[in-house]
Amino acid sequence: MASLLPTNQTLCISRTNYVGSTPHRLISDASRRSIGWRSVRAAISLEKNHLPMRSFEVKHRTTVDDIRALRLITAIKTPYLPDGRFDLEAYDRLMHMQVAGGAEGVIVGGTTGEGHLMSWDEHIMLIGHTVNCFGSNIKVIGNTGSNSTGEAIHATEQGFAVGMHAALHINPYYGKTSIQGLIAHFDAVMSMGPTVVYNVPSRTGQDIPPPVINELSVNPNLAGVKECMGNERIKGYTDNGVVIWSGNDDECHDARWMYGATGVISVTSNLVPGLMHSLMFEGENAVLREKLMPLIKWLFVEPNPIGLNTALAQLGVIRPVFRLPYYPMPREKRTEFVSIVNELGREHFVGERDVQVLNDDDFIIVGRYR
Repeated sequence: MASLLPTNQTLCISRTNYVGSTPHRLISDASRRSIGWRSVRAAISLEKNHLPMRSFEVKHRTTVDDIRALRLITAIKTPYLPDGRFDLEAYDRLMHMQVAGGAEGVIVGGTTGEGHLMSWDEHIMLIGHTVNCFGSNIKVIGNTGSNSTGEAIHATEQGFAVGMHAALHINPYYGKTSIQGLIAHFDAVMSMGPTVVYNVPSRTGQDIPPPVINELSVNPNLAGVKECMGNERIKGYTDNGVVIWSGNDDECHDARWMYGATGVISVTSNLVPGLMHSLMFEGENAVLREKLMPLIKWLFVEPNPIGLNTALAQLGVIRPVFRLPYYPMPREKRTEFVSIVNELGREHFVGERDVQVLNDDDFIIVGRYR
């Protein structure tokens, strides 16, 4: 009989030993007949009627403490083909670079990964692909948040079903709600597994204030909070034992070493994972912090992920394809990026090609991508 390989291995770029999983065992007909079956009713009786996890998923499920221990989490970029579809080959290369650079986790389909420009089919597929190809080497945190609680519940069920280790949840945006509505929303989505709450009022239009986080902190599935409201806010949480990741790359060094943050959920680590690893793991280093500051400031001159997309294209790591409404940095800023790379050292950046200034007509802007 021909051997059977896991189907996930056909989807991954496996040039290194980062990729792969143990082949499934063949089960004989006799052993199949000896397996006991549970009734559908038993599954339906689970708390809040969320989809039950399969035995394999339960056995290998990541604990909340596993997520709380992560110090460097990269908000990974999603690359595109010229027609706007995902470029999984480029994505896999970028993921390999994150593993090699010391990132301990990735956010898939977050703000940086442009999850808000994806269909849910694309979104869940990318989470599953990342788990299948890299889940044994890095923790996969899927952004399954939504301004619709029902949609967030459904997406989170699917995310855990395809194997993600934790969920990232934003508060409902645009359609702002009350304090009790915020608490009820997060309670509804946290019952399924380890959860990171993301507070970024500049994008959602509504702060998640400390009384909400303090109430949510009693939930055993709250892994922690990605907090973008500054280091004083972070200190208030960490003094009370709440795990926090800085959501601001320019503040993450001080957040980690002076205000008690566990680490950072970073955009910059897409480009220089090794340097960001040093910033989070090797103690206070004001010299390195200042050395990175021109790059960090450049990345956020325009709303994220415009700078990152432009930078990765000029490094030759991804194709220069943008899904609208994102649009490349102007030529002046593209030229400035080359100077920043040369000053910091090309060897610290992902990719192998020489950095270059792309022309305007090198970029492909895609409006219809579904």
